[in-house]
Amino acid sequence: MDKLAYGFWGFYFGLTALILAGAAVTFARSLHRISLNAALSATASAFFAFAFLGGLPISDEDTLARFLAHVALVVSAVLAYLLFIIVGTVARPGMRDRVLLALAGMVLAGVAVGWQLSARHALVLSMATACALGVIALVVAVRHVLRGDRLAWTAAAGVFFVLIAIAGMGWIALDRTHVPWQVHAISAMAGSAYVVTMASALWIRYAYLNELHQVMVHGPGYDPVTRMRSHTETGHMLGDAFKRYRSEPTSMGVIVLSIGNLYALEKLHGMAAVNHALFVCAGRLRRTAPLRYEIGRLSTDGFVMLLRNCNDSGQLIQLAHRVVAHLSKSVVLNTNLDAARRENEQTRWEADIGIGVLLVSDPAAKASMTLATCRAMSRTAMTYASRVAWFDQHSGEAVEMPVFKPS
Repeated sequence: MDKLAYGFWGFYFGLTALILAGAAVTFARSLHRISLNAALSATASAFFAFAFLGGLPISDEDTLARFLAHVALVVSAVLAYLLFIIVGTVARPGMRDRVLLALAGMVLAGVAVGWQLSARHALVLSMATACALGVIALVVAVRHVLRGDRLAWTAAAGVFFVLIAIAGMGWIALDRTHVPWQVHAISAMAGSAYVVTMASALWIRYAYLNELHQVMVHGPGYDPVTRMRSHTETGHMLGDAFKRYRSEPTSMGVIVLSIGNLYALEKLHGMAAVNHALFVCAGRLRRTAPLRYEIGRLSTDGFVMLLRNCNDSGQLIQLAHRVVAHLSKSVVLNTNLDAARRENEQTRWEADIGIGVLLVSDPAAKASMTLATCRAMSRTAMTYASRVAWFDQHSGEAVEMPVFKPS
């Protein structure tokens, strides 16, 4: 291959590796369906490209061509099934089994007919079958577009790109020594666009399902603005935590975060801007806090983080400083209910953060008193340079916890 072709394919495989890493992160966050389908889509397309580029250790041309014919059939069936999942075709009762049987029958028929032909002709037949299956998938996606499914636009674009990639890969496999580098470039870019669009479509589809799961779990206690437990549900969480704490007394970390300038934001720009600010702050908080922390909304301008079985106060203080750093970054807020507006109805805003940190070690501690203490400390912390206040058990007072830089 030409050096330029190596560069384009390097970009494609690097992007695929990045998507696989993202799939691993989503799997760790319990979004298993997102991660598995995204990983399957990226892995199948990457193996297809790797095999058709000659990466397999098969020296005999006929053996390689026949194996590639099988790869084309299986991978095209897998990618088509993933598309049907995204657009919801297999969601209807009994449709999943019918689609699986049809795809399996197509693969078996293609293999059976291919073995009656020469290796090269079997490869041509398999590529033609893969393209035909791609066209069917494109038609299905377009039908969903016409029915008003916005996600189907993304799926249709992904199928269009994969059709270009399949055609290019077929050319490369059939005329490996004479194919121009432009074919490699177009195929690699089409493959890259496919994995990006399909990963995006999977995330959109299953992020909705994940949010629906949260609503079903918490019911009225789910706050749609911050996508966390509501203030009432947070109270139940704390009550349950302290009830278990009294039966199994181990240290417990409590962090309360207050935002001091939401009232002024509401008076200046209205409730829509406040909701946007809370939405951004809650998203940053979820991304900053480790998974073992329980998080909930507190009143109208704060959040609480709870860590059970906490034996290290240092990790609480370090997390508090990270939260201050991340949530204090400025953000451009919409001041109009139309989130698409990008003109004068926006303002740059920075959250005025204060954090109170407390390590609970007294078996007689009560949830209400602990929460009130932490909340008062978070208000006091707004006057500190570090914005973090720690409750000193020895003096019984709140003290500032500055950020210590290593010398």
